[in-house]
Amino acid sequence: MPQLDRHADEHGGTHGYIHRKDDYLKRLSRIEGQARGLQRMVDDEKYCIDILTQVSAMTKALHSVALGLLEEHLSHCVLEAARSGGPEADEKVKEASDAIARLVRS
Repeated sequence: MPQLDRHADEHGGTHGYIHRKDDYLKRLSRIEGQARGLQRMVDDEKYCIDILTQVSAMTKALHSVALGLLEEHLSHCVLEAARSGGPEADEKVKEASDAIARLVRS
């Protein structure tokens, strides 16, 4: 199997978020820190509502990352596939719809 460029997708194109990769990594690192903080809060037997408040903040941060990635996907991956047309366009739209459905349910 041929080795893909680490910035290329399975079709040889690049992912839409690559130009903001560092921003996403910083945000995910902060979320990772929030998760460790939540673990400490539970370990230290902090008040339930305080823990739930932090869970809500972490959830909001994750949703923010997800919405940013979704926007990048729509404006890059889906748009490029739509320009090309054919089954790949249909597949990208279906992927985006499925991702939106998952986000709405979460």
